[in-house]
Amino acid sequence: MFIETVSTPNPNTLKFIPGCDVLPGSTREYKNSKEAEESPLAAKIFLIDGVSGVFLSDDFITVTKSAYEWPQLKPIILGEIMDHFLSNKPIIVGVSHEKQEEFFDPKDSDTVDKIKDLIQTRVRPAVAHDGGDITFQGFKSGTVYLNLQGACAGCPSSTMTLKNGIENLLKHYIPEVMEVEAV
Repeated sequence: MFIETVSTPNPNTLKFIPGCDVLPGSTREYKNSKEAEESPLAAKIFLIDGVSGVFLSDDFITVTKSAYEWPQLKPIILGEIMDHFLSNKPIIVGVSHEKQEEFFDPKDSDTVDKIKDLIQTRVRPAVAHDGGDITFQGFKSGTVYLNLQGACAGCPSSTMTLKNGIENLLKHYIPEVMEVEAV
């Protein structure tokens, strides 16, 4: 099994591409070992000293470090990912993952649909390329609230991407949008 490793704009996060499905049609982000209990793979990665985050997506895994350097952590993480996929264990087991509730005024439904469409078609593919994900959280008084995950969460360039990229895109296509904030 060959697992490709790709750097991300976040120097504390690496993207691991195992060449097979990881979590088709879904994403999960874990910020600690307690959250990761539903995923045997994420739980094993959290046992590695220095790991502070695991993000699972369609076909990749991003791991965020809080200590040590990548040359020390990368081989251990690669070993855990390889062992997991070779064991044929599930990625997620029976625990339900609660999704944060979206918020917006029902009268803004058309605007929210446009926002979600732009995020889905224009923003998410680019963010996934960098090892993360971005999801709609809410819309209130002209402000769009987005949830940054994976490599995007805590990335030094995420504020610039959010304000200069995503905010400008949404303002251009949707006049009701005044600003974009991360939650």
